Amino acid sequence: MKLAILGGGGFRVPLVHGALLRDGGVTDLVLHDVDAGRLAAIERVLAEQAAGVAGAPRVRVTTDLTTALSDVDFVFSAIRVGGLRGRRLDEQLAHAEGVLGQETVGAGGIAYGLRTVPVAVELARLIGELAPRAWVINFTNPAGMVTEAMAAHLGGRVLGICDSPVGLCRRVAGALGIDPATAWFDYAGLNHLGWLRAVRVGGEDVLPRLLADTGALESFEEGKLFGASWLRALGAVPNEYLHYYYFTREAASSSASRGALLLEQQRDFYAEPSLASWDRTRLERETTYMAETRDGERDDLEGGGYENVALALMRAIALGERANLILNVRNGSAVPDVPPDAVVEVPCVVDGNGARPLAVSPLPGHALGLVTAVKAVERATIEAATTGSREAALRAFALHPLIDSVSVARRLLEAYTAAHPELAYLA
Repeated sequence: MKLAILGGGGFRVPLVHGALLRDGGVTDLVLHDVDAGRLAAIERVLAEQAAGVAGAPRVRVTTDLTTALSDVDFVFSAIRVGGLRGRRLDEQLAHAEGVLGQETVGAGGIAYGLRTVPVAVELARLIGELAPRAWVINFTNPAGMVTEAMAAHLGGRVLGICDSPVGLCRRVAGALGIDPATAWFDYAGLNHLGWLRAVRVGGEDVLPRLLADTGALESFEEGKLFGASWLRALGAVPNEYLHYYYFTREAASSSASRGALLLEQQRDFYAEPSLASWDRTRLERETTYMAETRDGERDDLEGGGYENVALALMRAIALGERANLILNVRNGSAVPDVPPDAVVEVPCVVDGNGARPLAVSPLPGHALGLVTAVKAVERATIEAATTGSREAALRAFALHPLIDSVSVARRLLEAYTAAHPELAYLA
């Protein structure tokens, strides 16, 4: 089985390679990136990882996209248009206007989407031409938006993944003292905008038991982040990224730039790459994840394991092994009152035929209202990115729930188009 990773010089690629070494199945791994220096750094780390491992996949690196896509079975798309410098600018320009600049949420997410969607759409078109039988697993943020843009060309052969829902469900199961493999998690929403509304074991919803127990509820990441009383008021456990919506003032008051921190952390690694320096930098990265939303360092370093989600998805499709995974897919009729072609984040059954979203209970009014508003922003961003419409771009900024003024939206659009050469198409 042959796998291509687009964005193969990215810092997290060794996570995927490490999972491949444990799992097997992939015989050929092709890394593609536009930056030959970053590719060489990651190639060196992968060689150290594979030393002495029997059956390790053959690794090739290339800056030629046609070569990378030749005869592949799966494509992992993990690109970062503009690099971490672009992310730093996204955050800093938003903070200058007093609004949230997070990578996938608010102004920063829109700016990132405007840079990324044109490239992702072109990749989807090329994959459709050069590797029409390949399955595409999208890691690229903003994951829901980018997956929806790519699906216009690839249909159901592109699937978006995120480790946040997996991590949330695992932590809730731990707090309940149950095996997550025995539970059904009623989770629904958009990427970085979802809620866990029920946990069913043997037909019984055991989530109310957790919500009633303050000690158990505040024993894990989301409980500490939101507080037991707010989770009880919601009657659900939200994805951690909803902190930016529920505690907007507190989040926006932080001027810390995650992009600047990561840029500094990774600069030393890419200057002198080795497996040891990669692992050290990875640990630093994980301990500071979403640090602006909490006091102190993260105490759950394992996360959801996005590389494990990707491999479980790939294995289910390639081998026909039925699996239940929370994915970003076209809605169909899974989430009531959401358009069928809108990409949502819901539980899916995956097998050799791909992923099928499962019906979930209707979103409550407050959640549906937020999903509807943010989906309108995503679609305006996609419209701007695919047509060059400056009006659509302005609409995306102005209609986002975390941007409180059309005047601010106009200034943000001006600032981002001036700062990012990738947005020259909106001039």
